[in-house]
Order: sequence, then C-alpha cells, then structure tokens
Amino acid sequence: MKKAILLVILCISTIALSQGFTGKNDMKVNIGLSGYGNGTGLTGTFDYGISKLFSLGAGTEIYFDSDNDNSGNNLFVFGRAQLHLGEVLGMDEKMDVYPGVNLGLLNEEFDLGAYVGFRYFFNNRIGAFAEIGNHGSLGVGLNF
Repeated sequence: MKKAILLVILCISTIALSQGFTGKNDMKVNIGLSGYGNGTGLTGTFDYGISKLFSLGAGTEIYFDSDNDNSGNNLFVFGRAQLHLGEVLGMDEKMDVYPGVNLGLLNEEFDLGAYVGFRYFFNNRIGAFAEIGNHGSLGVGLNF
C-alpha cells in the first residue's frame, strides 16, 4: 500500500512539473514526421528560450519523397524563431501555442516558411507536438 501511495505522489509531482515553455534558457527538442511542405520525411528541431516569450532554434528535415518537381531536394536545414503564447493565453503550463518562422536552405535554394505549433507535455520530459503551415509535422517533444 505504501508503494502505491508513493507511486501516485510521484506521478502527480511529475505531471505538476510539466512545462510547455518556461522562458529564458528553456530548451526543447522536437522529433517527428514531416507530412507535407517539401515532401514526406523526418524532422528534428531544437529551440532555446531567449526571453519570456521568444525562442530561437535550428532544425533539419530529410525527405523520403519530394513535393517539388526537382526530386533532388531532399534536405532542408534551417533556423527558426517562435513567439510563445501559452502563458499569455492563460493556458495550462503543460501547453504552449507558438507561431513561428523558419529560413533555410533546401539543398541549394532558399526556403522561407511560417507555421503555428502546439506542444503538450505529459510529464517533465516527454510530450507531443504538431506544427502546421508551409511545412507540417507531428511527433514527440522533449524538455531539457
């Protein structure tokens, strides 16, 4: 019985520590599937909080197939910037809504995109994310 009570307390405290975005020095990693935009493939991003509302980051997408006529465009490397609105909108601290932009190279061509993202953390380390806009992706969010 004591073990069960301890497990319940641990689960509640873990959920209570979940954070969608904490501001300056916050670090998030997204790993997922890219469903549309330049093609279908894998995506990975890193975001670093520079203030209470803003983060900067970088990422890459590797495409298995291309939505463009030039099928050689299978790698997108980019920088990104987000405005985090979870706290401003009064959302639960486990959630975050963030519009953002990315700018990078799709092989040798410049590519600019805009998106709106949503993260929900199940505990203090693992969550889920979705981003829709010029590029769309869905996957796992990690908190560091």
